[in-house]
Amino acid sequence: MGRIKRSIGMALAAGAVLASATACGGHAAASTADAKSSPKASAKAGTTAGASASPSPTRPSGPPLLLDTITPESGSTVGVAMPISVEFTHAVSSSARAAIERHLKVTTSVPVTGAWHWFSDTRVDWRPEKFWPSGTRVTLNADLDGVTDGNGRYGTRSYQHSFTIGSDFETTVSVPDHTMKVTRNGSVVRTMAIDAGSPDFPSWDGTMAVMDKQREVRMTSCSVGITCDKGNPNFYDLTLPWDVQLTTSGTYVHYSTGDPYPGHSYGSHGCVHLSLSDAEWFYNNVEPGDPVTISGSPRGNVAGDNGYADFNVSWSQWLADSATGRQTTSAS
Repeated sequence: MGRIKRSIGMALAAGAVLASATACGGHAAASTADAKSSPKASAKAGTTAGASASPSPTRPSGPPLLLDTITPESGSTVGVAMPISVEFTHAVSSSARAAIERHLKVTTSVPVTGAWHWFSDTRVDWRPEKFWPSGTRVTLNADLDGVTDGNGRYGTRSYQHSFTIGSDFETTVSVPDHTMKVTRNGSVVRTMAIDAGSPDFPSWDGTMAVMDKQREVRMTSCSVGITCDKGNPNFYDLTLPWDVQLTTSGTYVHYSTGDPYPGHSYGSHGCVHLSLSDAEWFYNNVEPGDPVTISGSPRGNVAGDNGYADFNVSWSQWLADSATGRQTTSAS
């Protein structure tokens, strides 16, 4: 089922247009936002102090190194599984990644051990080794002025994002048992009946941080490449309520009119279905960054960059794709 992507990250490029995302598509692949912007010129004025004075240093020549998004949005409160995700508009060379990581400084109100990890040449995420401690205040200082991407582009400014980690609100979904359990700060607050994907359109396994939520989303089989044929039994075109997005490729937790009483069968093309009352409750209580862990599906684990499934990557693999390795944050 399909929709237009709404990122909780801050769009940094003027006129940025976010690519479409998908919903409940069992065979869909992750998509990545692609945005361009017009560079904003900036220069440092030189000074003179007599005939022998030398000009002050100037910014290196070349097009600007620009950021597409920083997630999460500055000033937000997010769940314990939310990474810091920085996306560049153009590719960063492998040779420049260590320098860029050193200019992406993470500080926290309490020391936290974590690391940067490059999912691609345009996306780098920082996450703790384990979930964030609740109540942690986090600041990213991206001091990229004059920093090169290794491909002829140089930063022209700095960015600062600060956010807070909320309560430890965790959700676990058992596909074979058709159940979903929610805990807050370690105590079970609700257990609900669910239906997940079918053998032909299975749900993803693994831990996914909630990306977004909307009261209504239009979902279509055509948008995820299942079928555009209205005569096909897998065709759907529905606007459904209480939608919580888990992946870029379109996994949601939501209510479906086609499966109003879940808890006993396969009922979706990859999403997790709740009853109407349970879906509304979950929507009203869950926040971006809260972890949802699905198990028992035959599809396998979701890729870490399909949304914010960073904790689906093992810590050793996380460090393997870091240019500067493990670090412990200093107090902000």
